[in-house]
Amino acid sequence: MFSHIMIGANDVQESKVFYDAILGALGYEPGVTDEKGRCFYFTKSGVFAITKPINNEPACHGNGSTIGFTAKNTEQADAWHAAGLANGGIACENPPGEREGVIGKLYLAYLRDPSGNKICALHRLGSK
Repeated sequence: MFSHIMIGANDVQESKVFYDAILGALGYEPGVTDEKGRCFYFTKSGVFAITKPINNEPACHGNGSTIGFTAKNTEQADAWHAAGLANGGIACENPPGEREGVIGKLYLAYLRDPSGNKICALHRLGSK
């Protein structure tokens, strides 16, 4: 459904360190910075990117917004969370663990990135 997701960052290099760590825990390569200072993470299914806002205003998070990254298993979600905490992320929501949702049992881990964006790692329990 999505071609890409781009979020604002007040310090793209600080955010790149953070996202290289958490996305690396999920098996992705480090981001690539272009000539405009934006950082891109390319996958077979789409692109995740970070950038300074083009209007030169401070980056801010969307209240009620969450970006979710797929984890292959609970261990990978925990590694993602630990990598985030070690690289400038802030824990939010409940600690990583199982949740019951309308789509079944999930394992979720939540963080706020260095610019305050709310992100999570999600593993659908019972899936491989």
